[in-house]
Amino acid sequence: MADDGRRGEEDAGPGAAHHVFVVMEVLLEKLKVLNYEEEVLMKHNMKNLSRHYFVSSPYLASNPGEQFFMFTIIAAWLINEAGRPFTEPQEYDEPNATVANILAELRAFGVKVDFPPSKLKSGSGEHVCLVLDRLAEEALRRKGFSFRRPHYPTETTEEESVMEDDAELTLSKVEEEMIEEPDDEEDNVMDLEALKLRTTHTEAEPSSKPDEILESTVDASEWNLEVERVLPQLKVTIRTDNKDWRIHVDQMHQHRDGIKSSLKEAKSYLDKLQEDIGKTLEKVSSREKYINNQLEHLIQEYRSAQAKLSEAKERYQQASGGVTERTRVLAEISEELEKVKQEMEEKGSSMSDRAPVVKIKQSLNKLKQEILQMDVRIGVVEHTLLQAKLKEKSNMTRDMHATNIPEPAAGPFS
Repeated sequence: MADDGRRGEEDAGPGAAHHVFVVMEVLLEKLKVLNYEEEVLMKHNMKNLSRHYFVSSPYLASNPGEQFFMFTIIAAWLINEAGRPFTEPQEYDEPNATVANILAELRAFGVKVDFPPSKLKSGSGEHVCLVLDRLAEEALRRKGFSFRRPHYPTETTEEESVMEDDAELTLSKVEEEMIEEPDDEEDNVMDLEALKLRTTHTEAEPSSKPDEILESTVDASEWNLEVERVLPQLKVTIRTDNKDWRIHVDQMHQHRDGIKSSLKEAKSYLDKLQEDIGKTLEKVSSREKYINNQLEHLIQEYRSAQAKLSEAKERYQQASGGVTERTRVLAEISEELEKVKQEMEEKGSSMSDRAPVVKIKQSLNKLKQEILQMDVRIGVVEHTLLQAKLKEKSNMTRDMHATNIPEPAAGPFS
């Protein structure tokens, strides 16, 4: 890849560390051409990307989770724009699988991937910018878009009135004048045939060199006045652009120098503080050793008392376990005793109560009365039965006498 070779050459230079900033700025311009604001940001309700969003740098605030999700969303959209179907990843998808799918699509476009997939999991860095830049190129190639050299309109030169107050040149005007000059390599190539003709023509012409030394006829005072009049036009003012990455780099270097100078001053105080803390720690340790030596016998007594206390606690736990068992047995016995007491009270109350005896006496009296009545009834029945028997016997006797009366016989007694 030509870009990789060029990038490898730039890595050897002093600006290699800042090459990723340039790649990110170019990538942002490509995304704007592809209208990523409406296609991606408005669809997912996201903020616009900054010029150095995917650049990994200690001077930039980063959020790896947010950057990785933004990277996967933009990569999936670019793959779809390049003409290959790709499912849009979700926020809770497996990162390794998502990165593997993106690299597989990148290889399908013919891009050589010579870095591990773990470089993309951070969501920022040179490899993230490289992957997105190549995908953006494929999307632009499919749309038939290509970056061309800008064409600037030619301006007609007009006579400018020289003003002392407004006679300063700016860097932008100088750059515009430089851009107006043709930059094409073909224009810069000189025609050899024309050069030969020019040389022969100059040789044929007679020499126009002066025979004597030229001397200036201008007055020195007039020359100084002319210099003072033209001097304001020779001043070049450079307008600072806060968006230029070079200014940011200069600011970073200034901050780094300021940090180094502050670090030197703070390091002396920190070293002194460290020395004071070390001395204090040594004093504390020596005092601690002295106190330990002085209180060694008390510590031994304390340890022996702790051992006795632990033994006493163990015995107490064992005894408390026996007491608990005995308490349970006592509760069972007390419950049985309460039951026996309740039964005894019931029996005692039933024995001391005379109501049953009175009921028995009343029943006996009633039974006696009933026996007397039964005896009377039995006597009456026996008397009635005796009378019936006597009556029946008298009737039988009468019937017998009536049936056995003899007839008179004709005999001597007749």
